[in-house]
Amino acid sequence: MDKLIYLVPLSGLIGLLYTLIKFNWVAKQDAGTDRMKEISNYIAVGAMAFLRAEWKILGYFVVVVGMLLALMASSNPHSHWMIAVSFVVGAVFSATAGYIGMKIATLANVRTAQAARTSLSKALNVSFTGGAVMGLGVSGLAVLGLGGLYIVLKQVFAPGAAVSSDEMFKTIEVLTGFSLGAESIALFARVGGGIYTKAADVGADLVGKVEAGIPEDDPR
Repeated sequence: MDKLIYLVPLSGLIGLLYTLIKFNWVAKQDAGTDRMKEISNYIAVGAMAFLRAEWKILGYFVVVVGMLLALMASSNPHSHWMIAVSFVVGAVFSATAGYIGMKIATLANVRTAQAARTSLSKALNVSFTGGAVMGLGVSGLAVLGLGGLYIVLKQVFAPGAAVSSDEMFKTIEVLTGFSLGAESIALFARVGGGIYTKAADVGADLVGKVEAGIPEDDPR
């Protein structure tokens, strides 16, 4: 039964492999005219610039919180300073999931628009596959991260220990750092992304209404 736990990170790797296959499929779809490619490139560059700026700030946050976790866990007999390592691993996996999502979104939007010019079913296929890449990427990273980290921590703290033992309790306690790191990055990315997209929306309104004179809700 103990060997079955190795299937957990393996399934995560399989999910990530399938994610890569679907990512490449979306990337190979027609991106449309030169003008469409130009606009799509502007969107992609802006999105990546936002991610880099956000990661720079979050890097400081992860370092500070990781140090605090290690300090507090060192004085707790039921925990261990390695909870900080779990926290950092969770943060890195969460940031990676955000990168995958941003990358596939900027690739899929223009390709969906181009596909819709010829077939609505093809446009649905492209957009649905793009969304599936994000979902499978998050799931694969979560399963791989939790499963792999659990195996490592169990070997460190509770090799051969019973499920109800104190050693196993410490293992799970340290493992919770992974979820804390992942949720922290996801929270900041959600709030920061909302602010960024709202700023882009206001900018588009200013250009459309003030400069181009396009009324509200105009189909153009």
